Amino acid sequence: MKSNSSSLRSMIATVCLACVLWFITFSVPVGNFWIKITFSASVLAILALWLKEANELKMMFTFKAIIIGLVSAIILYTIFWIGQTVSHMILSFSKNQINNIYALGEGTSKWRIVFLLFFITGPAEEIYWRGFLQKRLSNRLGGWQGWLIAAAIYAGVHVFSFNFMLVGAAGVAGLFWGWLYWRLDNLAPIMISHAAWSACIFAIFPTA
Repeated sequence: MKSNSSSLRSMIATVCLACVLWFITFSVPVGNFWIKITFSASVLAILALWLKEANELKMMFTFKAIIIGLVSAIILYTIFWIGQTVSHMILSFSKNQINNIYALGEGTSKWRIVFLLFFITGPAEEIYWRGFLQKRLSNRLGGWQGWLIAAAIYAGVHVFSFNFMLVGAAGVAGLFWGWLYWRLDNLAPIMISHAAWSACIFAIFPTA
């Protein structure tokens, strides 16, 4: 019981820390955005690796995992491209808000953004949000409950951006990667998917 209670407390503490880190990243106008988000994701990933339990953070980098990761990144990119097209038709503010998301990275080299997102930020986010938080919630509450609650928290911390489109995008991405992780129980393809998708959509083939 003690161990169970300690596990719950440590999980809640990391969520509180995530809220603080995302607030600083999005709402405190000091420093480079891409460095701040990389730092925030890395801190959470290090904590997840330190606090992990026996069945958490399973990563198997097989050929199949790589293919699933890359194909799922393409699928998610397509979903976002369609979503952006539709949102421009029905939401008058969407174009402005999407442009504001891209404006966060102004002044940073495209290839520096690609490097940070592909090699550090994307994988680090998955280590914490899916490999640690979703897995721990699923162990306590069940698979689909853990999936939905983790996705809701992931979207929720993006509220500090005060950008409706970004919160919605985080919710869609969180549900997508969370579902994949729930079905596969292997973090490797999810890390690859997040890394490839984020590098493409924010730097290589931006949609705005």
